[in-house]
Amino acid sequence: MATTAGQGWAQLRQQARALETQTDASLQTYSQFSAQANIPAKPTDEEKNAEAKVQELLDKASRPAVVAQLGRLLGSEAALTSSALKQNNLSLLRGKLSDHRRDLARLRTALHEARDRQNLLGSVRDDISAYRAANPAAAEAEYMLGERGAVDRSHDAADSVLSQAYAVQDSFALQRESLASINRRITHAASQVPGINTLIGRISAKKRRDGIIMGSFIATCFLMFWFFL
Repeated sequence: MATTAGQGWAQLRQQARALETQTDASLQTYSQFSAQANIPAKPTDEEKNAEAKVQELLDKASRPAVVAQLGRLLGSEAALTSSALKQNNLSLLRGKLSDHRRDLARLRTALHEARDRQNLLGSVRDDISAYRAANPAAAEAEYMLGERGAVDRSHDAADSVLSQAYAVQDSFALQRESLASINRRITHAASQVPGINTLIGRISAKKRRDGIIMGSFIATCFLMFWFFL
């Protein structure tokens, strides 16, 4: 008899888990309606069907009955045959059922609030359009104010760019003055060292001489190459 009770428990638990999976999938489908950018003013047939499917799984289907039957089966077992594992499984199933009911209520509230906001914004836009249609002069003035604001923002952006350009120009001028000052100091220091200009001249002459020798050698090799070719 204990074996039969164990088999009944396993079958009921498997059935409860399958219904949990179906509820998760249905809630995921229903949640997509609240994530839309533009929520319709009234629920669509698809939204109604998705909500009804979740509601059926939570209330009208056999899931609550299965969980209750598991509780009765566990309570009817003897204390020695009842395990802590079954108690934990039943607690998890009940908790998941409560979580799904809360998720459904939360999604309903989110959809209702989003739809209210959408309807309110639509009503405000309609009122503004009606006011503009009834008051063309006010609409024209509002348009001109908007254009003036756009021009002011463009001027502010241009002023910001010009300020940055002037700052960069000042920075370049300061760097140029610093380099000129360093160059003057180097020239002055070089003039104070005896024979430095003569040494620099000799080094330059040696570089030119070496360049002439190297160029002559390359030219000679090139002519010999063409002569023997």
